[in-house]
Amino acid sequence: MPKVSETIPEELQPRVDAAVAWFNASDEAAEDEFKVTGIIDADEALSGSDELRLIMCGGDRCEQRSFTVTSRSNTFEIEFADAIVAPLGDRPQAELDPPPGVRTDWLDKVLSRHALVVLVFYRGFW
Repeated sequence: MPKVSETIPEELQPRVDAAVAWFNASDEAAEDEFKVTGIIDADEALSGSDELRLIMCGGDRCEQRSFTVTSRSNTFEIEFADAIVAPLGDRPQAELDPPPGVRTDWLDKVLSRHALVVLVFYRGFW
């Protein structure tokens, strides 16, 4: 089972920042500004793996995204790590819902745009 942490280890912060900046500049961000709210299996990345598995939130959505981040001189080469996402298809694992507190102002934003908001809770997931 994956280990999700809300705290990004200091050693990984430059790689995480580079991955988020790259993602925000891509079409996948759909003009939303994403920020990292968690990391999956940070120990693997700390032990030398180039893969980062991040939980990122932006706009009205939170997603689990996997990146290959390779250090090149003073820059990073970044791409999506398709091999990690492949077993799940296009959907993130249910147990990787955003950590608590991620969408603290989400309901206020949505209520200001809509007359009615329906929240659906299913087996502890939202």
